[in-house]
Amino acid sequence: MAGPQCCSNPPNLNPSSGEGTVDQLGGLKAYISGTPHPKLAILLVTDGFGYKAPNLRKLADKVAAAGFYVVAPDFFYGEPFDWNRPLQDWLKDHETDKGFEDAKLVVEALRSKGFSAVGAAGFCWGGKVAIELAKCNLIQAAVLCHPSFVTLDDVKGVKVPISILAAEIDQLTPPAIAKRSEEVLTAKSEVDSYVEVFPKVVHGWTLRYEVDDEAAANAAEDAHKKMLDWFSKYVK
Repeated sequence: MAGPQCCSNPPNLNPSSGEGTVDQLGGLKAYISGTPHPKLAILLVTDGFGYKAPNLRKLADKVAAAGFYVVAPDFFYGEPFDWNRPLQDWLKDHETDKGFEDAKLVVEALRSKGFSAVGAAGFCWGGKVAIELAKCNLIQAAVLCHPSFVTLDDVKGVKVPISILAAEIDQLTPPAIAKRSEEVLTAKSEVDSYVEVFPKVVHGWTLRYEVDDEAAANAAEDAHKKMLDWFSKYVK
């Protein structure tokens, strides 16, 4: 499922933003932040606006400052979504199945470099990719922020600790679906989980907020903290 909320409030993409660097990893360009010690990595699977979004890079730097090596690949091969093209046409060229295959290569590249634990956070489009990784035991933990395309069958298949951070105002993963996901996960006693619906926020709020909007920035910061807490607990 995809709709206008997936693409609302688009960021001004800035390839020079952030404290990290751009390099190749697993066959993809990637924004990389942090040092490889300790050997703990976090993969950020972006929304449709990709790895040049300033708030995404700011978040990558924040996660890196907490002690992780952070990788945000360009899953769209230089073609992030823009409004000059219909969303459904863009999605046909950038399917989450391909994103999952690319993400596996990035995780394998991290493992080959000696990283002992990897977590994945998925945002909107990236939520589907992150949960596919979580279903295959390829990572140690996952966090989904306002995910798109994620089904209850996906949730049933999760094999690693997972946190779902959903928005109250969300046509893609509405609160009722988040609640059902929570019920499914609670029944899986072998998998630790956490689900929260954040009040008064819309789909995309963890990345596509205005930095000068104090309420929006604070809501995003709250979600970022919960994401970091999850990774600190399980990616070690």
